[in-house]
Amino acid sequence: MPVLIRPAEKKDAALILGFITELAIYEKAEDEVKASVADIEQSLFAESATARALVCEQDGEAIGYAVYFYNYSTWQGCNGLYLEDLYISPEKRGGGAGKAMLQRLAAIAVENGCGRFEWSVLDWNQPAIDFYQSLGARPQDEWVKYRLDGEALLALAKS
Repeated sequence: MPVLIRPAEKKDAALILGFITELAIYEKAEDEVKASVADIEQSLFAESATARALVCEQDGEAIGYAVYFYNYSTWQGCNGLYLEDLYISPEKRGGGAGKAMLQRLAAIAVENGCGRFEWSVLDWNQPAIDFYQSLGARPQDEWVKYRLDGEALLALAKS
């Protein structure tokens, strides 16, 4: 069955938060979700929001979402599109919705002059890795991702 991919709207904030929670459960990190519906409304739909979201529907039912934002490549001298989250409900996987979402995101990247379309995947998520590689995506093994958050972030900011 065909899917409809549409830009998310403020009224989708609770739906998106539900999908975020489902994704966190799948990624064994449910306790790390701190966002509220108000946080989603502000971060995705306020006038100053820098991230955007898509909702994927099938037969009038929301079956997934994507959140993305633009980053910048100094080497290319242009923006890139970074996919923060892509999630399709488990019972709807394998029907082309994930590929349709990635196609739409790739089109958004091309339409906006982006030189790259990037995302991260957990190293144990072999089904996702296989899927991404089947589309021509390749891992960037030479880069190590670093993160500052919580107390470490606060400490550096105050130092």
